[in-house]
Amino acid sequence: MYDNFNGITLLFTSFSYFCAVRPKYVTETYLDRFISEAIEEDIREGDHSTLSTIPAESTGKAQLLIKENGVIAGLELAEKVFHTLDSALKLDYFKSDGDQVQTGEVALEVHGHVRAILSAERLVLNLMQRMSGIATYTDKLCRLVQDTHATILDTRKTTPNLRPLEKWAVLLGGGTNHRIGLYDMIMLKDNHNDYAGGITNAVKNASNYLRENELNLKIEVETRTLEEVQEALNTGRADIIMLDNMDTETMKKAVEIIGGKAKTEASGGITETNILEMAQTGVDFISIGALTHSVKSLDISLKAEIDTAK
Repeated sequence: MYDNFNGITLLFTSFSYFCAVRPKYVTETYLDRFISEAIEEDIREGDHSTLSTIPAESTGKAQLLIKENGVIAGLELAEKVFHTLDSALKLDYFKSDGDQVQTGEVALEVHGHVRAILSAERLVLNLMQRMSGIATYTDKLCRLVQDTHATILDTRKTTPNLRPLEKWAVLLGGGTNHRIGLYDMIMLKDNHNDYAGGITNAVKNASNYLRENELNLKIEVETRTLEEVQEALNTGRADIIMLDNMDTETMKKAVEIIGGKAKTEASGGITETNILEMAQTGVDFISIGALTHSVKSLDISLKAEIDTAK
């Protein structure tokens, strides 16, 4: 099931837990620049540990070993890292991005020059472990609410310069991307509203701004009380109303007040223990910063083997 949220295609949990299609915001330009800078950070003038011990002609293979159950993410990215260091490396895949994996399984094998494999090892693992950790936790939360109306969203609480990769991992885990940045929707948080003199003024100013600049962006409004919910609804311009840090009873009342006139988003204080209860209030979305800011990396390793065949 697809929907369009401010011009961004959302992959709802009813579509699939495992989407292996790279999102449009993960561009070739971004990946080339990111990988180049990451290699420069790690290798600079040379991987001296490898250069000093491994003959240039040595070839072999390495297996990407899964050491913890979860959802694998970052295989496509790993290929780009390996091929940036040596385009002749050959990769054989046994898993796809978004697949469930079990301890002891092999996700891929890479064959070729040992120097390139070793120089790429840590960067590949760092990226895949983090992306897989995000995908695994996202999958877990999506499964907790899979029998409800709610869709799991990520947030902007991401690692600077890694946001495209982290949000990609959320998709691979079955979650849905919220806005990608400050540029693709208007979200009026408490500080915006307070500085603007209240929700009504903030929404009015935002609506005028969109009209004057001929922009077609959604407007989301954060609310903290039922009175603010009603005020946001009364503006007639709130596409999404965020219900921030509300208890479930208050959230149920807020959903009833809104009555489908705007989308609803639960945010703040969402945990594994209360997410189902929050989803059962009838909200459309549940946004969770912990998907990207507090996730535990998935345990993965790369084990190399020298090719003795002549």
